[in-house]
Amino acid sequence: MKKPLSLKPEDLYPAMEIEAKRRRFEKAVTSYKKHFWQGGKDTGESERIRLFSVPGRTEISGNHTDHNCGKVLAASVSLDIIAAAEPMETNKIVVKSEGFEENGVWLDKLDIVPEEKGTSEALIRGVAAGFEKAGYKIGGFKAFTTSEVLTGSGMSSSAAFSVMVGTILSYLYNGGQIDPPKIAKIAQKAENDYFGKPCGLLDQTACAVGGFIVIDFKEPGSPIINKVESDAWSAFEHDLCIINTGTSYGQMTDEYAAIPHEMRDIASYFGAENLRQIARKDIELNTGTLRDEFGDRALLRAFHFFEENNRVDKLIHALENHDFEHFLRYINESGGSSFKYLQNIFPTGEVKNQPIAIALNAAEYALEGRGACRVHGGGFGGTVQAFVPHEVLKVFKFNLERIFGKGSCYVLSVRPHGCTEVSLDN
Repeated sequence: MKKPLSLKPEDLYPAMEIEAKRRRFEKAVTSYKKHFWQGGKDTGESERIRLFSVPGRTEISGNHTDHNCGKVLAASVSLDIIAAAEPMETNKIVVKSEGFEENGVWLDKLDIVPEEKGTSEALIRGVAAGFEKAGYKIGGFKAFTTSEVLTGSGMSSSAAFSVMVGTILSYLYNGGQIDPPKIAKIAQKAENDYFGKPCGLLDQTACAVGGFIVIDFKEPGSPIINKVESDAWSAFEHDLCIINTGTSYGQMTDEYAAIPHEMRDIASYFGAENLRQIARKDIELNTGTLRDEFGDRALLRAFHFFEENNRVDKLIHALENHDFEHFLRYINESGGSSFKYLQNIFPTGEVKNQPIAIALNAAEYALEGRGACRVHGGGFGGTVQAFVPHEVLKVFKFNLERIFGKGSCYVLSVRPHGCTEVSLDN
């Protein structure tokens, strides 16, 4: 999946946003100098500063299927994390993220540090360790980052950050020649082992590769990643909206862990490790016994897996054939299945606070039978995804922001490229 060594803002963003994005990169350079150069004084080495971008991601379909070796359709989006960085002689990576304290990691100590779990240092250390283990070159650098990828939104802010560290190492020390899927695998392992987040490979891959992609996790150690070659987005005449309900799902680890656990419980009855290794028919023929042994929710979540996995193939076919009617139908079906069967809309037993359910109801009402909407990402909190016809976008945005606050409805576009160096040269 080799790509140009650097891309221009025109390659990454909608035409109406290009000037604003250029100013954002220029501001990142200024912020870099202010933070890392004494008094912001130009040392005459400005050409050493290089620019990078990693997009956030949106899951189109495949809600909670990756951890049971299923398929996922995802896309990178126009919201991204950007960085201004330069290589350093010292054997240390230092990252200053806008609004946060500076993080530094010495590269002569790349073992897991338990006290760093859940921190940016853990991600930096884990990615550097992964590069070294894979035989790639590593070296020190300083970077200033600023991010539009919403934390706790399902757009994968931690994945985008870890992929950014890998992208900078790739371009500064490996000629930009490391394939994005390889960077994604290293970033995932950093999140799993160093950061302590039990995520699958979906988030990092979608951020790294870019565009519409389908990932088949049948062999989790070597997932099959394919770009969906379609210019459907330009002809779709719908906007992609992400509605931020203002609730983070960061404290709901147990809720997330229960989903793969219950799915694997069902699979284990048949001597399998995951649901991908069995068929829906196996469950149908043993429904009574499975209900008694594992409970109804586990059974419903297994049924969701099989239907959602099939839906990914249907959505790919619809995209490739510009069949927008069925594309929207399958998106709505995915949302309905997540609500009824997967049951990841609100935490177990929560009756007072159900913001995702409120957002889904408001979106459906505002769409008046058109478009589509579904829970976005892991669920239980966070965001809702909606495909909104151009002609009703203004009213849709007003109605949702009336409930969740001004700026809560983000209007995005699908970005054709993943992690990359950026050149501002005309």
